[in-house]
Amino acid sequence: MICAPLVSPSTNVSRPFGGVFDLAGSERRLQEIEQAISQPGAWDKPEALTPLLQEKRRLEDEVERLGKLKTCCDDMNEWLALAAESEDPEALESLDQQRADLARLLDETELVMLLSGEEDGQDAILEIHPGAGGTESQDWAEMLLRMYTRWAARRHYTVEELDFLPGDEAGIKSVTLRIAGPHAYGFLKSERGIHRLIRISPFDSSGRRHTSFASVDVIPDAGDDIQLDIKESDIRVDIFRSSGPGGQSVNTTSSAVRVTHLPTGISAQCQNEKSQHHNRETAMRVLRARLYNLELQKREAQRQAQYAGKDAIAFGSQIRTYTLQPYRLVKDHRTGTEMGDVEAVLDGQIDRFQHDYLLYRHEQER
Repeated sequence: MICAPLVSPSTNVSRPFGGVFDLAGSERRLQEIEQAISQPGAWDKPEALTPLLQEKRRLEDEVERLGKLKTCCDDMNEWLALAAESEDPEALESLDQQRADLARLLDETELVMLLSGEEDGQDAILEIHPGAGGTESQDWAEMLLRMYTRWAARRHYTVEELDFLPGDEAGIKSVTLRIAGPHAYGFLKSERGIHRLIRISPFDSSGRRHTSFASVDVIPDAGDDIQLDIKESDIRVDIFRSSGPGGQSVNTTSSAVRVTHLPTGISAQCQNEKSQHHNRETAMRVLRARLYNLELQKREAQRQAQYAGKDAIAFGSQIRTYTLQPYRLVKDHRTGTEMGDVEAVLDGQIDRFQHDYLLYRHEQER
């Protein structure tokens, strides 16, 4: 892949790095934000700076990515000129390496450019629930939890556990995470749906093959900067005793909180902390995110007909299958993308599935 759009064939002089790759524009905007937040009194109301700080974080990531892309293009042009003049094997080898690096960076850039939805830049709230099958499905849910936390760590995202309910023998009954980082929701929305695992069960003494299901739901984190009209009279708050291991004494008092929005029936709960007040704040944050997501879905339904795969949060309509026996393969049923390195996928290397899903959605919505 030669960086032709950046080079004049006749003069071999690099053209300005602009257009959709507007590095200079992003750097100017970042400088404006840094000046704004350094003004006297700018931090008197930190909550008012939230949108600006989110934009700053996004621009810093963009400047770093575009800077690497520009450097790679410049290096490739230099090696291209050297290889054309000398036909030196070492220059050709370096040129091939630069081509591979450029292809990778262009794929990353394309992926980010596909994240054009108004909520794509937000943090994400991710929930995992095992399907029917007891310990087997609960263990699969925990494997998915590990996959997503490893994926988040590779991207240097922060992961906050909002609610966790362990399984009776192994695995988990449910978990709710807040994953924060540039375009966290935009990337993770591809994971919404049913995930199926086929393997020889480690819990079956007969060594039989089992199929397990777990549902993954992902919604944008509304945060405190999204204004929703939630009347106090529309909220029911239930207090109960936490379940599961009480290593931090969380299950010795009635501190767990469940909040329910009566008009919609949507609810959220938190039982991680000993403080009832803290659990209520966390539950309300998740509830706001779910109500915000409901509004986004209504808006989407008004704009277009249901897109293929929108009913994926239903058993029997799995979005992805992870097969460990009798062969090893991970297949996404929406895009047809397949990967044979199952261990890498379960270790969090799911970028290819996310990239292909975003392309698939882009084509569906054209």
